[in-house]
Amino acid sequence: MSMTPVYMKNPTNTPEATISASGFFSSFKFHVPPTPRNSPPYPVRYRIRMIKFRTCKFNSKFVSAFLKKETRKKARWPDKLGVNITDEQLKQLKENISNVDFEKAAEEEKKTRHDVMAHVHVFAEQCPLAAPIIHLGATSCDIVDNADLIIIRDALDILLPKIAQCINLLSHFAVQHKDIPTLGYTHLQPAQLTTVGKRACLWLQDFLLSEEAIADVREKLKFRGIKGTTGTQASFLQLLNGNFDKVKELDRLVSLEAGFQKSYPVTGQTYSRLVDCSIISALTIFGAAVHKISTDLRILANFNEVSEPIESTQIGSSAMPYKQNPMRCERACSISRYLMNLITNPLNTASVQWFERTLDDSANRRITIPEAFLAADSVVRLMLNVFQGLRIHPQVINQHVNNELPFMASENIVIAVVNHGGNRQECHEKIRVLSFEVKKEIVETGCRNNLIEKLEKDPYFANIVPELSTILDPKTFTGCASAQVTEFIENHVHPVLKKYESKLSSILPVALEI
Repeated sequence: MSMTPVYMKNPTNTPEATISASGFFSSFKFHVPPTPRNSPPYPVRYRIRMIKFRTCKFNSKFVSAFLKKETRKKARWPDKLGVNITDEQLKQLKENISNVDFEKAAEEEKKTRHDVMAHVHVFAEQCPLAAPIIHLGATSCDIVDNADLIIIRDALDILLPKIAQCINLLSHFAVQHKDIPTLGYTHLQPAQLTTVGKRACLWLQDFLLSEEAIADVREKLKFRGIKGTTGTQASFLQLLNGNFDKVKELDRLVSLEAGFQKSYPVTGQTYSRLVDCSIISALTIFGAAVHKISTDLRILANFNEVSEPIESTQIGSSAMPYKQNPMRCERACSISRYLMNLITNPLNTASVQWFERTLDDSANRRITIPEAFLAADSVVRLMLNVFQGLRIHPQVINQHVNNELPFMASENIVIAVVNHGGNRQECHEKIRVLSFEVKKEIVETGCRNNLIEKLEKDPYFANIVPELSTILDPKTFTGCASAQVTEFIENHVHPVLKKYESKLSSILPVALEI
């Protein structure tokens, strides 16, 4: 599986090229033929680089090899299942299992207009002794759907540890900054204080929910198994002389060989396309989480409170040399939005699968499923890059806190005055009048918030002036935020990271290439 070709638009218009991909399919080699069918002319960018499964993806080495392996697997149990397969046939299958003639298969598909049968014919020519048993009893989806499920399973296994590493990096950020007060915002207007670390825990929780959704899909994923043309296994029942127990055993053995403990108990010609819905849905949940986090970081960058990584040679604008745009988070939002919108494809596809199957699912899902994974991998790598170099600017954060804190402290000031024998209603009215006066000055002259100076000059508040520095300590306004961070990380984040601890060290720092 380490050399799976995946097809993309040929950007050079050369007859063919081979591209070593980065990101999601970094261990695969990507074969780039002249423009394949159903391949939209997207630009080569954003680490996805328009790496695509060719829509006739059964020309790929992976699915061709799966066809061969399935034939070989069934051939491995002749004595157990009572199928007449000779040692010579088995030997020839083994010798040619990795021998794929792409050009010949492509020419054959032009004649047959059938991707799987094109490979069956080419494989049969390579293994003339075994030709009579290749694809025996099977239908295309015994190959195609099972191959898809293997790719999806392995894709989930690639994606999940990267999400865990995002959680790991962000958890360190949260702990590091759990005690730094910052303005909370509701309706994008200043609200009560929180801490930088507590806000990061909101992002963490969304990542945990995303990991849970994707891990749940991964855990519940089953193999289609060997089910035949309409899911009745009729051809295999005939092949195994009417022995239903042997048919079930064949299905079990093939599933186990592919690394699945279970297969779906009933299918039509395909496994239920609602399975695709659950997979893409989980990925789109992750996309929504990334979009929300990236949007928050973009706004905080506008406030100059947070900066994503910026290289010394990075240019923000061709016209404005001073610009430092949050381009990583902007890119993450853009691709996440694309990912989130992909969910309508599998939903519509599943809804129109008439009876046992109709083929209008094929071309759509051959584009949608790969692009969903590639988009998810692209944004998780962007987030890794951001979290590796995410910086805060405490002085700016503190300045913004101080601009709003006098208003937020008004109730505490009222209580202090009452404790010194003052009248609550009278104090409230004095602070209200002074606050309105200050707000008017701020919006009309642009001056800073000087409410505290006005209170200090007013004889009414003379008794509490010595207490104002304590009353105005930002840390007294953050409630349980710091403790919540510690508890959340220990009780909720660490158990999730423990599942991936053997893989986290292998995830190297991510650098942008474009």
